Amino acid sequence: MLIISDLHAEVDGKPILKGLSLTVNPGEVHAIMGPNGAGKSTLGYVLSGRAGYEVTGGSVTFEGRDLLDMEAHERAAAGLFLGFQYPVEIPGVSNLNFLRTALNAQRKLRGEAEASGAEFMKLVKGHAEDLGLSMDMLKRPVNVGFSGGEKKRNEMVQMAVIAPRLAVLDETDSGLDIDALRVVSDGINRLRSPERATLLITHYQRLLDYVVPDFVHVLVAGRIVRSGGAELAHELEREGYGAIAA
Repeated sequence: MLIISDLHAEVDGKPILKGLSLTVNPGEVHAIMGPNGAGKSTLGYVLSGRAGYEVTGGSVTFEGRDLLDMEAHERAAAGLFLGFQYPVEIPGVSNLNFLRTALNAQRKLRGEAEASGAEFMKLVKGHAEDLGLSMDMLKRPVNVGFSGGEKKRNEMVQMAVIAPRLAVLDETDSGLDIDALRVVSDGINRLRSPERATLLITHYQRLLDYVVPDFVHVLVAGRIVRSGGAELAHELEREGYGAIAA
C-alpha cells in the first residue's frame, strides 16, 4: 500500500528526514515512536503534501502511484488521511457542512456519486454517537470552543465518515485524559480492516495499550533505527530512546 524508500526532506533548508524507508501493507497498524525533533511530524506532513516541506531525495509510492507527484487534495481523494496533533479551529464553517463538502469532493474526484442529505446525516450521526459527540456539537463551527478531547473525537468522526485507505495520525493521543484516550482509541480500532492501514505517530506507549500495533519503529535523527513488534514500545517505555539509539 505505502512504500517509502530512502526519503530525504528538509524544512527551511534544514534536513529533517535523512534516508527513511518503510513499507506499510493493507490491514497493518504501524507505530512511529521517537524523541522530539526526530522527524515524526515531518513524515506525516510530507506524506500529506503540506507546503513548506521539501522532498530532496527518495520516493513514496501509495497504491502503486507516485505520491510525491500528487497534489494534497489528490492524495486525500486517493485515500490518505492526516490527523493533526493540534486540530485547528475554523470559525464560520459548521462541522456538518465541512464534513459533507469534504466527503462529496473526494467522491467526485473518484468518480463516485455524491452522498444525499439523508445518506450523509445517517452516516455522520451513527459515527458521532459511537464517539460520544452530540449533533449539537456537529452543528457548531469546526473545533471552535472544543476541549482538546472534543477536538480529537471530532477528528475521529471525520476519519470515520471519510473512511480513508491510509490514516496517518500525528500524536492523536496528545492532551487526552484517560477517558478521551479510550474513546479515540476505539474510533481508530473501529476503522481497522484488511483493506485499510494506519500509521500512528506518538511519543508514548500508552496509546498502544489500546491500539495494539503490528509493528513499532523507532525514528531518531530522521532515520528508522530499529523496528519490532508491540513489545518494542514497552522496551522504549522502560529504557528510553537513548538506549535504543545507542
